[in-house]
Amino acid sequence: MANVRSPDPLLEVGSLDIAYGPIQVVWDITLSVRRGEVVALIGPNGAGKTTTLKALAGILPARKGKITFDGHDITSERPYQRVRHHLSLVPEGRLLWPRMTVEENLLMGAFSRNLRPKAHQNLERIYGLFPRLKERHKQLAGTLSGGEQQMCAIGRGLMAEPILLMLDEPSLGLAPIMVDQVFELIARIAGEGVTILLAAQNASYALQISNHTYVMEWGKLMLEGPSETLRESDHVRRAYLGATD
Repeated sequence: MANVRSPDPLLEVGSLDIAYGPIQVVWDITLSVRRGEVVALIGPNGAGKTTTLKALAGILPARKGKITFDGHDITSERPYQRVRHHLSLVPEGRLLWPRMTVEENLLMGAFSRNLRPKAHQNLERIYGLFPRLKERHKQLAGTLSGGEQQMCAIGRGLMAEPILLMLDEPSLGLAPIMVDQVFELIARIAGEGVTILLAAQNASYALQISNHTYVMEWGKLMLEGPSETLRESDHVRRAYLGATD
């Protein structure tokens, strides 16, 4: 992917601190996502990636800092308000309703009043992107394979018509062949014009499909730059890509 960043910021995060009650876990996060980019947030388990995405989605409050999305200050907005701005999170672990069908889970992504009239039209778009979900549309989500559940979770996120889709560990727990397929789908979604912020422990794949990457460790951003450049970073190669030289 190209390394030249667009001058048009879609998401801007400034000096963000995040805490669980009295315990601060993320410090001074400053990042931006430009329109049309895939931006990766990589780091080990426990680095604060999931916490950061939850704060951007409004699930956790910001202790300090500012979040601007598509020209709006959303720092204090509730999650449903951010969804109305077309900011969508696909959470870690997928969090489907296991006793609802695939189609029922997908339709839950279009719960906003402004999305309901277009829900079935968008459903056909999702089925076009994920033919396997169409084949299993009446099947209970809890009976799907891990890869199929991840497709359903991503499809549900897309039902909200996001201009920014945030994906938290989309390949976690999947078989290698499914990891390949999930990242191919992410690249395809990006190719259709959806801006993506991807949090992943799988640095190898994340660095391959992204334009820009942030490295997060111990609740802080340690490195950032074009993904192509970070692939050659000694720290990234040794810590995340298995290099030993």
